[in-house]
Amino acid sequence: MAGSITPYDTTAGKRYRVRYRKPDKSQTDKRGFRTKREAELFLASVTVSKALGDYIDPALSRVTVGDLAPRWLASKKFLKPSSVRPLETAWMVHVASTWEHREISSIVPSEVQAWVGELSSRRSPTVVIRAHGILAGILDTAVADRRLPRNPARGVSLPRKTGKAQRAYLTHDQVHTLAATSAYPSIVLCLAYTGLRWGELTALRVRHVNALRRRLHVEENAVKVGPVIHVGTPKGHEKRSVPYPPFVGLRLAELCTGKGPSALVFGDGSTHINPPRQHQRMVRRSGAPLSVP
Repeated sequence: MAGSITPYDTTAGKRYRVRYRKPDKSQTDKRGFRTKREAELFLASVTVSKALGDYIDPALSRVTVGDLAPRWLASKKFLKPSSVRPLETAWMVHVASTWEHREISSIVPSEVQAWVGELSSRRSPTVVIRAHGILAGILDTAVADRRLPRNPARGVSLPRKTGKAQRAYLTHDQVHTLAATSAYPSIVLCLAYTGLRWGELTALRVRHVNALRRRLHVEENAVKVGPVIHVGTPKGHEKRSVPYPPFVGLRLAELCTGKGPSALVFGDGSTHINPPRQHQRMVRRSGAPLSVP
């Protein structure tokens, strides 16, 4: 027998209870059906889902989003620290406050859509898309673990990212003027005429400077995540080499003088430099428009 349906009395009137066996042969029940017809339909759906292998144990759906979040975040540890930190921050700031204590079985698509809309009214599309991706990713895991039949966070409308801001390139004269008035002239010139990212430049070591061919070998990337500098591979894990002009070579030669092959080019040789964030933004925008000779 697939299961049984029995009536019982409550202060609100007659209700029906459905008893059935789960795929593991243990018995369970669901109560509260107002009509026998509702109970019969539920029992039929359970019978079909068991036959198709699609049965979801209601007990597994009673966990909260907060119960599953640590495991999902831990599954992202293979990413670079600079990619993991934004996920952890977005979870704490934008996702947990709304969803942490919600049982996953109680979430419906309209609620997720309303949350996306409210968040979009005060935060950028990038922030909204990242926050939604975290919630959807956690619920994807619940679906894969057979805690949910489908993900209520998938299929909602998301804001579109706006186009990239138009870049303003400095002329050669402007770059040299900026370098002359900067506390870090060599950094300004190196960034402007090589196109290196900030982390790639601060991770340069003496052995990465090929003075004979006037090329820099980009093999490491130093990113500050919180108070800690993490040294890893360049973006995309791809090493490359870039040329630099003679006048930059003169400054690099001065910076490398007296340092061993493993010493850092910029700074004291052992500590990655970390000028104020405002200065980093300024020198990152000092790209020269012409090709390097």
